[in-house]
Amino acid sequence: MNGRNLDWLVSVPIAHRGLHDAEAGVVENSLGAARAAAAAGYAIECDVQLSADGEAVVFHDDLLGRLTGAAGRVCDMTARELAALALKGSGEGVPFLSELLEAVQGRVPLVVELKSSFDGNLALARRVGELLLGYSGPVAIESFDPDPIAFLREHRKAMGIEAIPVGLVAQAFYSESEWPELPASRRVELAQWLHFSRSRPEFLSFNVDDLPHVAAVLWREGLKLPLTVWTVRDAEQAEIAAKWADQIVFEGFRP
Repeated sequence: MNGRNLDWLVSVPIAHRGLHDAEAGVVENSLGAARAAAAAGYAIECDVQLSADGEAVVFHDDLLGRLTGAAGRVCDMTARELAALALKGSGEGVPFLSELLEAVQGRVPLVVELKSSFDGNLALARRVGELLLGYSGPVAIESFDPDPIAFLREHRKAMGIEAIPVGLVAQAFYSESEWPELPASRRVELAQWLHFSRSRPEFLSFNVDDLPHVAAVLWREGLKLPLTVWTVRDAEQAEIAAKWADQIVFEGFRP
């Protein structure tokens, strides 16, 4: 499908939201979690979304409560307001993507997941592209939403980030209860890969709970493209993943 060598993407296990341990005061998607993963030689997966004033911040949830105790949504807060919020159980604030890039400094592979409201807004993809323009380390971009992936495939050369691979995060089924913001037609599009001709992802991160699955088999054996699986939480899941995938995205244990 393409001539890229993406062996680096699956060379080492990928720490889900960094190597976090809440009991030890190392919170998911924090700079501390990123530094811990890099120190241990693991790759890093992180979640990125857009602040109200257009900055890329590293945070998973739409709502602030679980990780900060504050009310409200990430997208309604400015970058300065988010940085002032303390992550529960740590002395850190919500980090900017630029800060995480500086903390990692290319020591290990980095996988940046673009969070999305599936509303066609491509501002986050553009901002992440700007930030990665000067980054020299191994990095990839992924999303559940095929729209920013299709956008980056089409425009990354003009953006100066042609070398950065783009991929899709996916699962076998998209239920209405889990994905209430998506109309039925969009959930079918995702489950049946109807977006493939425009998104053309270069790697896939698939739900370990859905293995074995025809999409994973065809991706790895047919297209011969990298396949990671999320989120592996114990040795038993890691054993299953080893049969069907090239690498794991893990948390809660050390592979």
